[in-house]
Amino acid sequence: MIAVDGGEVWTDDSGGDGPPLVLLHPGVGDSRIWEPVLPALTASYRVIRYDARGYGRSPAPTAKFTLLADLISVLGHYGLDRAAFVGCSQGGGSALGLTLEQPARVSALVLLCPGIPGYPWPEEPDELDAEYERALEAGDVDALADLLQRIWAGGGPIPETPEVMEQLRSAARAEVSSGDMQQDDPPVYDRLGEISVPTLLMIGQKDTTAIAKDFAPPELRPKLGNYPELGKAAAKAIPGARLVEFPDFGHAPQMTDPAGFDKALIAGISKS
Repeated sequence: MIAVDGGEVWTDDSGGDGPPLVLLHPGVGDSRIWEPVLPALTASYRVIRYDARGYGRSPAPTAKFTLLADLISVLGHYGLDRAAFVGCSQGGGSALGLTLEQPARVSALVLLCPGIPGYPWPEEPDELDAEYERALEAGDVDALADLLQRIWAGGGPIPETPEVMEQLRSAARAEVSSGDMQQDDPPVYDRLGEISVPTLLMIGQKDTTAIAKDFAPPELRPKLGNYPELGKAAAKAIPGARLVEFPDFGHAPQMTDPAGFDKALIAGISKS
């Protein structure tokens, strides 16, 4: 456990003499999501990962915080002046925020199905919003996890295995425990053109829309936000960014296809 502003987070440092690589987990899981790919990564890199507040082994927040500020605290604890970053979904947003706020600390970016603060997502369908709010108000972790599985399996396979459902329960517990403690990171979508570090965007063609289409009436479905399209837009906006599309990847392929993801990630980092 290390101290962050008004709280603490669980972290893991593989050690070693390799170049530092920081892994930032998505909002649909915690840092255990990286475990299938750790052996290959730690063979070449000093890998640092951690659980955001309320996720996994990190305690629930007791003070207001931002994901970006906590990331900066973790880097300070380990004395990392410069590192490469791999960010998935929510973690991709934090990596982008750091790159724009403190660019000297980032040597390279690998963004997997990234969330990008400031992107104008469409509003959620009423049916989904109501179901989500009922489960959240009741603190029903299992109901929230089931809802997350339905949403994120809408465009790509997220199976209901025990390991996957535990990841989704971790996300649900974080959502219940955080309340209004988590504050938004600064928007970055309109600033992507300022990024100058080597950047790789990895997107899955089976990634779900931001809102599961099952919840939306047919007339709204073409208007829904879409993670693959967001990734393509980001790749165009970031100077020199490389875009790699995977036909069989969904939103969190390190959970559903660790072997394929491992191979793609190692290849991507080596070229970044």
